[in-house]
Amino acid sequence: MKVLQPEGWPRPKGYANGIAVRGQQVFLAGIVGWDAQGCFPAGLVAQFRRTLHNIIAILAEGGARPEHVVRMTWYITSRDDYLAHGREIGAVYREIMGKHFPVMAVVQVVALMEAEAQIEIEVTAVIPD
Repeated sequence: MKVLQPEGWPRPKGYANGIAVRGQQVFLAGIVGWDAQGCFPAGLVAQFRRTLHNIIAILAEGGARPEHVVRMTWYITSRDDYLAHGREIGAVYREIMGKHFPVMAVVQVVALMEAEAQIEIEVTAVIPD
């Protein structure tokens, strides 16, 4: 994997501007923070933690690990809630995903399909050749 960072650009914090990879691709749908019974924990940070655990479980089914993730798109229902809990979200991310920062985008949406969901994340991973 090669991080694409143009010379002279400020280094992004918590994500990469671009990544070049080769290998087997693994695509995840929008994953939410519910448990196996479809129940959501209370609060954005708790749902984020559960969402990442769900992502790791699905990646493992495809033979991928967190360091194989090359792209994440986060859909959140409250920008204010996200910004208010930024430090906690960052700590949870590093605890579960390590210090691997793929290409990311965070988008505020009016609502998600699961009424209780506060966050949904799409993921693309590439297992190197």
